[in-house]
Amino acid sequence: MDFDLSDDQTALQDAARSLLDDRCDTGRVRSAMEGAGFDRELWGSMADQGWQGILVNSDIGGLGLGIVEAAVLLEQTGSHLAPVPFLQQLLATAALAGTPHLSGLVEGSLLGTAARRPVTRNRDGTVSGRPEPVLYGHVADVLVVPADDELVVVDLAGIDRRAEPAMDLTRRLAWIDLDHAPATTVGGPVDVARLLDLGALFHSAELLGGATAVLDLTVTYAQDREQFGRPIGSFQAVKHRCADMLVDVEGMRSAVYHAAWVLGADDPDGPMAAATAKVWCSDAGLRVAESALQVHGGIGFTWEADVHLYLKRAQLDGTAFGDAGHHRTRLAAMARGRLAAGEPLL
Repeated sequence: MDFDLSDDQTALQDAARSLLDDRCDTGRVRSAMEGAGFDRELWGSMADQGWQGILVNSDIGGLGLGIVEAAVLLEQTGSHLAPVPFLQQLLATAALAGTPHLSGLVEGSLLGTAARRPVTRNRDGTVSGRPEPVLYGHVADVLVVPADDELVVVDLAGIDRRAEPAMDLTRRLAWIDLDHAPATTVGGPVDVARLLDLGALFHSAELLGGATAVLDLTVTYAQDREQFGRPIGSFQAVKHRCADMLVDVEGMRSAVYHAAWVLGADDPDGPMAAATAKVWCSDAGLRVAESALQVHGGIGFTWEADVHLYLKRAQLDGTAFGDAGHHRTRLAAMARGRLAAGEPLL
């Protein structure tokens, strides 16, 4: 069995890497950090390529591709620290198929975001509550969020939103306070579960991209930096640390693309695979970034070092849509359920 990406998926990966190499170097990222953490010019370039519609059928303006292809793009946006709400847009498009919002989301003219923590459905059909701080909630037009056992969409025009400082300066978070806000139901319990699984997978894919870039940065630094007249990469302790980073990255890659495949195929193992990917990538992504800081030495702890930007992003992505502990609990519950039903775990 061939587990490699197909030729078309590899071509998509190469095209995405080329576009982001050209339009999302770290200089552009740092410029976005000084503003709202949103590079609208890059967003427009991505819209020109149709990326926002990758999960949407071609007969309604999308690319008509799948979750594996979405993971390919997210790996690249994570690798380049792209300061755009691409991940959140994909979650919104996946949830809002068949709604009036979809065309604007696919075009990129409408910005969507999503939250994991449920809000409360009121008797009059509105929703109230405050989900966790939401990525790009300060600029989003619509919010997809669970409300009890339903999935709803809320138009954010006129809704009170407060930007929240975060350690990851390449993006912005915001509190969104919903007080009897009008909401439209777009799904039931199955759709709520699907949103949570996709959120876990998509953040795992970005973590994979970031870890891959950090590994490359660290190996290059170890080859160039000299101590005692020799590159530090020739020292056994540094070699071992880089080897451990590679093992973590390849484990992340296997977990992410397995989860993407089973979710795309609507396989019953999808939720377990998504939770496994988030557990592994949340922990391993942070380990890789921390090892990179050790190899870089004191400079790695400063904002001037690119590796520091990846560390902060790994810390945020690792907790978004559930941290490793949350998904370990999910895995345990799913395993108990299968055992109680007399089903195999794998």
